[in-house]
Amino acid sequence: MSENVIPISKTPSQEKVAFLPGKLDWNENGWGPCELPEAFKDMPYQPFSKSDRLGKVSDWAGTAQTDKKYSNKYQSQFGSGGSQYSYYHDEDETTFHLVDSARVQKPPHQRGRFRGNARGSRGKYSSGRGVRGGVQVGSMTTLGKSVKTRDQRRGNTRKWGMRGHPQKIRDASVTVRPDWVAIEDMDFPRLQKLSLPGIKEGEDIACYGTLEYYDKTYDRVNIKNERALQGVDRIFHKVTTTDDPVIRKLSKTRGNVYATDSILATIMCCTRSNYSWDVVIEKFGDKLFMDKRDNTEFDLLTVNETAVEPPQDDGNSLNSPRNLAIEATFINHNFSQQVLKGGATEQKYKFDNSNPFLDDEEGEVASVGYRYRSWNLNNGIELIARCEHDAVMISPTGETHFITIKALNEWDSKLANGVDWRQKLDTQRGAVLANELRNNACKLAKWTVQALLAGSDQIKFGYVSRAHVRDSSKHVILGTQQFKPHEFATQINLSMDNAWGILRCIVDICMKQKDGKYLIMKDPNKPVIRLYDIPDNTFDSDESDESSEETPFKPLYNYQAGTTGSNAKESKK
Repeated sequence: MSENVIPISKTPSQEKVAFLPGKLDWNENGWGPCELPEAFKDMPYQPFSKSDRLGKVSDWAGTAQTDKKYSNKYQSQFGSGGSQYSYYHDEDETTFHLVDSARVQKPPHQRGRFRGNARGSRGKYSSGRGVRGGVQVGSMTTLGKSVKTRDQRRGNTRKWGMRGHPQKIRDASVTVRPDWVAIEDMDFPRLQKLSLPGIKEGEDIACYGTLEYYDKTYDRVNIKNERALQGVDRIFHKVTTTDDPVIRKLSKTRGNVYATDSILATIMCCTRSNYSWDVVIEKFGDKLFMDKRDNTEFDLLTVNETAVEPPQDDGNSLNSPRNLAIEATFINHNFSQQVLKGGATEQKYKFDNSNPFLDDEEGEVASVGYRYRSWNLNNGIELIARCEHDAVMISPTGETHFITIKALNEWDSKLANGVDWRQKLDTQRGAVLANELRNNACKLAKWTVQALLAGSDQIKFGYVSRAHVRDSSKHVILGTQQFKPHEFATQINLSMDNAWGILRCIVDICMKQKDGKYLIMKDPNKPVIRLYDIPDNTFDSDESDESSEETPFKPLYNYQAGTTGSNAKESKK
């Protein structure tokens, strides 16, 4: 070998490296790895297809999918698997939410609906860009547990807002004195369950008075053809039971319970009353006399007694409960006489006997007919009562029909939350009557009971409204409407079986007491009537007026109608 030949030596890179095969898992039950590698153990798996569309990178409020036509445009073909990457707060995830405070643009098909409700629903807890029901921090809002409590408070606020002011505590019709003994409390739910079926129509004992004929031209009165209510200078007798000479005479030979139709109607319809009232009952042996007290407001007609918001103004106000009652009473008096034909005495309907309350007093007596009738209430109870008709009318068949005439009055539809009669009476008379049935349920029920007790063939209602809202002395007649008493009783859900049951219950309780004087009074603020045992000299006319705290009612009311004023007098004998 030559000297110039350099020997070739091997470098380290040319050395052979040993091959180390990887660890192979043998899966005896199938194919694939037996367990996940440590590097991929906590990584969530989300299936994904290359054909899926991408919308927003981060859609917190879920408003990206607002396309109604292609609602599943951004939906994966593997379904909604986005929950794999959802964020969960470990400590308070139930009360903390991330919401977008920006105003959400509604799709076209939802715009413009329920705008009235939307305007009314925004209150002091909402702002233009805020989120209602939480505390706003920047653009985020936390919804705490107080949301439910606050919503409940809002509901109560809305309910009180509809009802107006809290109900005023009413005064009793008579002050209960210390020497009165309470005998019985009768609550309305129990009285409403009473029933005395099978009471037949009353039997006529005697008829008194003179009636005038109804003027049918008033049936054509409407909104466009209204008539002014005129003052009628006539005398109305409101005589109580024991002052009636006919009842005094009948009590010697017939019956053992005596009353007038107004007293009976008040007792029979007591479960519909809200205002306080009282009736005096005197027991002599086996006889009961039901009376009203002297100088009381028993005969005044209530106004909106059963309304959600009854009148609660002060006594000096034009719309106080007492002033409205006086106004309604004399509207009723004047209307019942204005709609009659009048004329000579020969053109009137006369009963066999003349008016028993005529005196030497000056003035014309109102058209009225008295029927003294008897009812058999079973178990030896015979009721004698004085009932009234207001007028007569000739039917299309030529028969004489006895009618009861009453007037409904409108004082202020806005304050009463009622229906404006001048807009609705001709077109929606049913809505007007339904509103009156809600607001004056007790008064209408008593009128119906009085018509049924008297045996009237028709009951005629007049719709009378103030000529000006702030003037209670001028009124106009806007229309009339008539019903058969039995049909109207069914319409207002008035059960005479229940009415007779209430009366019989009170009569039975009083019959068990000793002889003396008793008082039935409706509680002014609770649905209860109470029976008191009172001293015999209570409410006697010779008793000193200073001992009574009640202000006596002045029966004279100056009613101005039109340009000429006339007095409508109410006389008590």
